[in-house]
Amino acid sequence: MLRIDDLQLFVRTADSGSLSAAARGLDVSPAVASAALKRLEASLGARLFVRSTRSLRLTAEGEAYLLHARAALASLHEGAQALAGGREAISGVLQLSAPSDFGRNVLLPWLDEFQASHPQLQLRLLLGDGLTDLFRQPVDLVLRYGEPQDSSLVALPVAAGNRRVLCASPAYLQRHGAPQRLDELAGHNCLRFMLAGRVHDRWCFQEGRRALTVQVSGDRVSDDADVVRRWALAGGGLAYKSWLDIADDVAAGRLQVLLPELGGEPAPLNLLCAHRAQLSQPVRLLREHLQQRCAELLAPAPWLAAR
Repeated sequence: MLRIDDLQLFVRTADSGSLSAAARGLDVSPAVASAALKRLEASLGARLFVRSTRSLRLTAEGEAYLLHARAALASLHEGAQALAGGREAISGVLQLSAPSDFGRNVLLPWLDEFQASHPQLQLRLLLGDGLTDLFRQPVDLVLRYGEPQDSSLVALPVAAGNRRVLCASPAYLQRHGAPQRLDELAGHNCLRFMLAGRVHDRWCFQEGRRALTVQVSGDRVSDDADVVRRWALAGGGLAYKSWLDIADDVAAGRLQVLLPELGGEPAPLNLLCAHRAQLSQPVRLLREHLQQRCAELLAPAPWLAAR
């Protein structure tokens, strides 16, 4: 039988990348933490981490199970709050910056749900794909894809297992056909994204342990990720997008994933803030809400469904 404290230890270890750090965070000894992890692996009949004297990383099974563990813990937390008489009353103003595509097409309904549960809370939402200066701009929190470039920021993982996928609309594929190999992308119109003046025209993939990079070109470039998605939906070409951005489009048949056997570039989603003092109850509850919703979108991701 699975134990909640074992699940908590597993998620903490995955977040921190360290069993000893997870043990300290949960106020247990390293021996107790190690035993909990072994007990969970035995219950599941799967190895969740690859461990050595110097490193610890998730296995493929561990990465897949992490999504479900997060969702289960979030659901249990919400159930406990409901039994206690409803969610904790929170108030104040949350100033949040988010990527353009994710913010408009995915995040907005999630924020509506969150604010409906906490009606005294006010939200200020800024959308854009550029870098946000948390020390100068009127923003408390930033949602961004990729590993934080500024090591001084506090990074809270929201969707660590997210990746990019190659995709196109059925209309485009009907006219031009679907590429069967990466080298065939040279014959397709590739819709490219530009950030900080740099065009992202080298798309990276993984085939087993081998890293693959392909130079792409096309007739359209935008510094707004939502524009790139709209071009793809309209049949303008191939796009290399975060799975979270297009999961609903794939489910509805508006976009089709191409070359799913190749692993796309990791695109972890993190919630960033300038200081740990900003990790208030509203921030913690918002993060839990986003983690649960992201886990639901990631569950049918092609690289997980293929395992």
